[in-house]
Amino acid sequence: MILQMTDICKDYPMGKTMNPVLKHISLTVEKGDYLAIMGPSGSGKTTLMNLIGCLDVPTSGTYLLGDVDIGKCSSRQLSDIRNRDIGFVFQSFHLLPKMTALDNVALPLLYAGVSKAERKERAREALETVGLGDRADFRPDQLSGGQSQRVAIARAIVNHPRLLLADEPTGALDSASGAQVMDLFERLHVDGSTIIVITHDRGVAERAQMIRYIKDGILTGGDDGE
Repeated sequence: MILQMTDICKDYPMGKTMNPVLKHISLTVEKGDYLAIMGPSGSGKTTLMNLIGCLDVPTSGTYLLGDVDIGKCSSRQLSDIRNRDIGFVFQSFHLLPKMTALDNVALPLLYAGVSKAERKERAREALETVGLGDRADFRPDQLSGGQSQRVAIARAIVNHPRLLLADEPTGALDSASGAQVMDLFERLHVDGSTIIVITHDRGVAERAQMIRYIKDGILTGGDDGE
């Protein structure tokens, strides 16, 4: 098991009351799964992504990532978990503009205390994996949108995380570049990666092995859904 959420709720204050955003969500992801969570704007999918990615903690319920109870972790422990166990891919790439593709990919290894020589070697291997070994010395402004997203994916996998978490990964791309990115996710899945994609795009969701749906903070579909 990679993760297990049980009866997860997330509330946010709204004036003097609490606004329930996620309502009694249960979700299990096994090693090697490729899951899409699909929902419209305002459905709660970004809040759910933040909880899965340990960027936030639930108001109630239990979230186990491996054998770690995320709700009992300190901020420092959550930071370490994010760097070690979760690879993030966002719609907007979040590459540092003055750094080369190689150095952008190597950043998580720097935070993990890996030596410079090993950082460069592993970053080059990750770039080769996403088909951009020949772009290692290019800066983001020298790359296309699709190439930038593949660099971001290389950065996400360079630490060999237990979970790859992607938020609208094709949202800023044209159709051809988006298809290339989804082809890459498929190859990573075949090679053993565990992937969760958060999306509103049915075409993206249908590339996954399974789909769960979220609407009004309620997750449906699957053995542990309604």
